[in-house]
Amino acid sequence: MKQSIVTLDMEGVLTPEIWIAVAERTGLAELRRTTRDEPDYNKLMRYRLDILDRHHITLPAIQEVIGTLRPLPGALDFLNELRAFTQVIILSDTFEQFAQPLLRQLGWPTLFCHRLVVEHDRITDYAIRIPEQKQKTVAALKLLNYRVVSGGDSYNDTAMLAEADVGLLFRAPDQVKRDFPQFQAVESYADLLALIKAAL
Repeated sequence: MKQSIVTLDMEGVLTPEIWIAVAERTGLAELRRTTRDEPDYNKLMRYRLDILDRHHITLPAIQEVIGTLRPLPGALDFLNELRAFTQVIILSDTFEQFAQPLLRQLGWPTLFCHRLVVEHDRITDYAIRIPEQKQKTVAALKLLNYRVVSGGDSYNDTAMLAEADVGLLFRAPDQVKRDFPQFQAVESYADLLALIKAAL
């Protein structure tokens, strides 16, 4: 019997959406766009960087907003219970410079993500760890003889969910659920935990 491992998206599954929080703090509604709205991650990031540049928003200003965020209600208990019986890796399109305050509050789970390019506190670019990192990480774990269960909420999670042995949508927008009816969709951590346990 194979060992099991769970991969989870971070924002929208365990934590609030960082860019939406920044949009609310700065009053820039354009920054509310996320991967729930724009499936093309590179297009979305270029759009965001242009807005940050035009409005002179620095990395420390964004980190200050992130420092006020808390994990979603129930996320830490869910993650602790999950990690008691299986390994968990967070696969996210966030950045190392954004994630630290939230990881601390979640008990430092393993995170695979990207990295920002910063010059004099200005975000000038971003470095993708590898293209399609979520899907490729799951594929690599399967090559290591793991049974993989994945959970996510956005378009950029669907390749990961399709690659996994079992893919689950958690609190996904209606449009994502309509576009990907092959993935079972749940709204509560209790239901997500139960499906993961059943799948392992």
